[in-house]
Amino acid sequence: MTAGFELAQVNIGRLKAPLDTPLLKDFVDALDPVNADADSADGFVWRLQGDTGDATDVPVLGDEWLIINMSVWRDAQALTTYMYQGRHREMLARRREWFEHVREAMVTLWWVPAGHRPTVAEAEERLLHLRAHGPTPYAFTLRTPFPAQGAAPEVPDGLGCSV
Repeated sequence: MTAGFELAQVNIGRLKAPLDTPLLKDFVDALDPVNADADSADGFVWRLQGDTGDATDVPVLGDEWLIINMSVWRDAQALTTYMYQGRHREMLARRREWFEHVREAMVTLWWVPAGHRPTVAEAEERLLHLRAHGPTPYAFTLRTPFPAQGAAPEVPDGLGCSV
């Protein structure tokens, strides 16, 4: 946590096929273990969950082919450490098997007051702001981070991978 703030992140993916098809089987099978790894990761604070325990049933941007992952972390270093190790790293390496390549921004980060749990509407607003204005303190990326209000800039290792 940076001076009373935590880092929220959202990433959205456009599925290549329905979740219950053979193409997505490995992805679906990995969801619970990868989420358990996140839940126990150093610096993890919270993640969005729907009725299924993950967020695959949570609608986003009015598009049934999109799925959302949203979480809150102590800081960018904790997030990137988790992203680039173990099962999550393996899933990142295979993401093009399961998700369409989309040119517009599908990942954004923003600082929230400690204890705040962002809503899907808030995440959509931040992502659309990033798409319209590029990285700003309101919505940014790992490649172009901004500090929390009054905090020193934080530049994590392993910058710039999107899911």
